[in-house]
Amino acid sequence: MGRRSAARRADTGRRLERFAALRGAAARPGELWDVVLLTAADAAQAGAFREQLAEKLRRGQLPRNVRYLVCADPPGPRIGNGGSTLHALRCLEEQYGDQWTSFTVLLIHSGGYSQRLPSASALGKIFTAVPLGDPVYQMLELKLAMYIDFPCHMKPGVLITCSDDIELYSTGATETITFDKPGFTALAHPSDLAVGTTHGVFVLDPSSFSGTGGVEYGSCYRFLHKPDMETMQQSGAVCVRRDHPQLSSPGSRGDSGTAPECVYTDSVFYMDHSTAKQLLLFYKQMGTLCCEIDAYGDFLQALGPGATPDYTKNTSNVSKEDSGLVGVRQQLYSLLQGTALNVIVLNNSQFYHIGTTQEYLFHFTDESKLRFELDLQPVAFSIFPDTAKSLDQLSIIQSILEPGCVIGPGSVIEYSRIGPEVSVGKGSIVSGSCIHFSVDIPSNCFLSSVSVKVTDRVEYVTMAFGVGDDLKRSVKLLSDIRSLQFFGASFPECLDLWSIEASEQLFSSGDTSLGLWTARIFPVCSTLSESVRISLNMLNAVQHKSAFKLSGFQLLSVEEMLTYKDVEDMLRFRKQIYDEICLQRQKEKSDFRTNNT
Repeated sequence: MGRRSAARRADTGRRLERFAALRGAAARPGELWDVVLLTAADAAQAGAFREQLAEKLRRGQLPRNVRYLVCADPPGPRIGNGGSTLHALRCLEEQYGDQWTSFTVLLIHSGGYSQRLPSASALGKIFTAVPLGDPVYQMLELKLAMYIDFPCHMKPGVLITCSDDIELYSTGATETITFDKPGFTALAHPSDLAVGTTHGVFVLDPSSFSGTGGVEYGSCYRFLHKPDMETMQQSGAVCVRRDHPQLSSPGSRGDSGTAPECVYTDSVFYMDHSTAKQLLLFYKQMGTLCCEIDAYGDFLQALGPGATPDYTKNTSNVSKEDSGLVGVRQQLYSLLQGTALNVIVLNNSQFYHIGTTQEYLFHFTDESKLRFELDLQPVAFSIFPDTAKSLDQLSIIQSILEPGCVIGPGSVIEYSRIGPEVSVGKGSIVSGSCIHFSVDIPSNCFLSSVSVKVTDRVEYVTMAFGVGDDLKRSVKLLSDIRSLQFFGASFPECLDLWSIEASEQLFSSGDTSLGLWTARIFPVCSTLSESVRISLNMLNAVQHKSAFKLSGFQLLSVEEMLTYKDVEDMLRFRKQIYDEICLQRQKEKSDFRTNNT
């Protein structure tokens, strides 16, 4: 993997060791965050987050003496991660009064519905399992471990990050990353120019950065949000770098390629408390926020001496344009104009995104830099008998596999029970499922089971797709649903095979958003195993162009699964697997001692 990657692996290993020692232990004052705050999309998601945090604390999987807080976005229109940031500041004040102004806060944006990695939709992206640790880490623990050096070198303020990315970096033995300046301070990663077009880019003074050493401090003249190549060149964002190995991993950035040019891209950023209080006052004065604002694009573009208000009217990068967006941007620009944007350049750093099925499979099962640098395990906290057949390049996470099952290369199995007559194809994802019948699960298949309570009893639904299916795509007209693809077939063709009539009533969103996310096609079953079997029969029908009637079943969309989800039952299933693995390990230890006496 190269010298730079090896250095990141060594530093990452040290941070993981430090965090492992703090799991379940009481952190000393100033050693960790005063508050770890998770944002949630709504009250239901916030409830699911609180349940999982409580379970982690009960099991001693998180450090104690840290305040863990969940803040749901207000009901009504979606407000984006910028709106969530503002609302989270209000939650901090309501929860802790003036005391919060002396806190170091880690704010993790966790409120999305994870449409590009729907195995994380029901319980949240921040609780996505990682094939690492004993018991396994989830993204929350990984974030806490990777930022473990930050709080003791940080003045009171808020560090803002997202739940589906990881930053790995190496610094010199005497170098520290310090957040002590007024205004905003952002981490910057040297990246390929192509990467800059889909991220935030800092326009730095090239004379103040040598590109050598682990950490360099400076200020940003201007911040660009998802700029095109021409804008990066014309604005002076492009720098000449030397001695950089090739950037080759999808879903990663940093380690810019052998081309002489690179840009510095964004990841996490910090704001000091006076700036946070300024934004909170703005939010209170505004009353109700009725549009989606972006914490990166709409906060950071207002900063630095080179900032101009031109971006406030540019809505080309906005997924949903709201009538009030331009006005709110202009107010934010007026508020933040002249505020400093300090930059900490991490010259040996890599930013990894694992928010899509393809990125998830690549980073967890392939020869990725992330897998090497985090030392991800092919089998993490699982019962995986020697007689289970598998090839290299797989990821088994907190699961129980019985002798005789076969797992294809490039597949991920998490929180599942797999029986002896189960064969899983290549590049598939199986999550939260129980499969005790004889079946060949096809390659490139996505299976994720959800416990639901539509009435007063627990039932089960399993969503099944191709790993490349686009759940975010939707159309407005029923006649256009032929453009939707399900497991390699046109969606109307699938509906015919399942004897389902194409109508607007088929979609849980009514006539506003017709897509795979809102299509009522997944049967509600009385047992977990049966729900998997029926959903696999649906896939089989599409794969072999054979009929499989779904009439007689109550059908839910993925959207509705999340509405009716039973978090308690899903966590109970995971706990049963956890307890069984612990018992098995105790038995193995006991047998080992007996055999050696």
